[in-house]
Amino acid sequence: MLAACTTLPSSNERPPIVFVHGNGESAALWQTTIWRFESNGWPRDRLFALDQPFPLARDDDTVVQAGRSSTADSMAFLKSEVERVLRTTGATRVVLIGNSRGGNAIRNYVQNGGGDRVVSHVVLGGNPAHGIWAIKGRQERSEFSALSPFLQQLNAPKNGDGDEVTPGVKWLTLRSDRNDKYAQPDGIWIGIQGTPTNVGFDGPALKGATNVVLPRVDHRETSFSPAAFAATWRFLTGEAPRALEVEPEAQITLSGRVTGLGLDPQKPDSGAFSNNLPLVGARLEVFAIDAVTGARNGAAAWQQTIAQDGRWGPFAAQPDTRYEFVLSAPGYATTHIYRSPFPRSSSIVHLRPERIAEADRDAKALVTFTRPRGYFDAERDSLRFDGQALPPGVPPSGSGVSSSKIKLANDAPRTIAAEFNGERLVGRTWPASGGDVSVLELTY
Repeated sequence: MLAACTTLPSSNERPPIVFVHGNGESAALWQTTIWRFESNGWPRDRLFALDQPFPLARDDDTVVQAGRSSTADSMAFLKSEVERVLRTTGATRVVLIGNSRGGNAIRNYVQNGGGDRVVSHVVLGGNPAHGIWAIKGRQERSEFSALSPFLQQLNAPKNGDGDEVTPGVKWLTLRSDRNDKYAQPDGIWIGIQGTPTNVGFDGPALKGATNVVLPRVDHRETSFSPAAFAATWRFLTGEAPRALEVEPEAQITLSGRVTGLGLDPQKPDSGAFSNNLPLVGARLEVFAIDAVTGARNGAAAWQQTIAQDGRWGPFAAQPDTRYEFVLSAPGYATTHIYRSPFPRSSSIVHLRPERIAEADRDAKALVTFTRPRGYFDAERDSLRFDGQALPPGVPPSGSGVSSSKIKLANDAPRTIAAEFNGERLVGRTWPASGGDVSVLELTY
């Protein structure tokens, strides 16, 4: 079925792919997906992941909201970025791949922004195509409401068969069987447990598209999991991928962006919501660490003050080495981010310092365990955080939480570890009294 939908050229003529992130997210989430494309022969210079400056949606799409973007903003941003990619590569067509809210921008661009003239294939993972809720009186003008004018016009039939997708473009949707927190018949994950959302598990599917169900994947894994990559590759090429595992490189270079929080990253009183704006003047240090204790192995391997473009690197890293990334900036906690070894180069190793919430001011030390490319599911996953099989804040069932925080009563620095389905992280605790926090960040 998937193979029948594809006509892309051979590997030496691959079209550019533009990856579009979801609500409140960044290009960094596409890191492992891009690695898998590269590992299967897609040219690195034909893979583009975008960073929308203000990635969060408005509460009401028709009302200006500081630090938020409308559907029109998102479409205009995507349109300009696609045009940039076409100019850069000399290509005449692109492939668009989007997760969650990114799919709304893609559908809007293809249907209403002229994208149907330059887009050959679209892949949508976990896109709330039929809304996250369809409840009269509940934020009916949000782009996530099935009752919104935005989704109503996107989903209007395009032909006599009632197809919901724009013709002339090949469409693939990827959804979970029943584990996507934003495609649930009950409002448990949107704060209204026990209230019907009037949206089903099949909400991300679109009539007229190739619709694929991926068992047990969560909302983010509809795009970032090996299963999602395999379905995407087959849809684009007509063949199974050669490998689902990331192929290691002997020499790697890391770079990315340092971003902040709020309407203005430089102003702590401008909000604590995520943005993709440069945190100018932030200080970054990178240390190689011991794989067992998390202690630093010598002096910083990289140091940099972030300039106007927000970029850091390029840093020549070792593929078998664990690193601690230390970010410091006025108005933020000194944030120690611990990562497992990077198997390949990446230009989207994005970093963001944290702020200590008022509710956490009583902690002697703070450590967050986070999974940016998926959620924790205690029934499905093998988990451990500082010796706890059920990390704090993770429910015993369901895939609705992607981070866990431990507030320690002792500020003596020590090793702290976490594991998720075979990926092990190790770091160190730091006294919160000094304005420091630790983050154990999963890659997979």
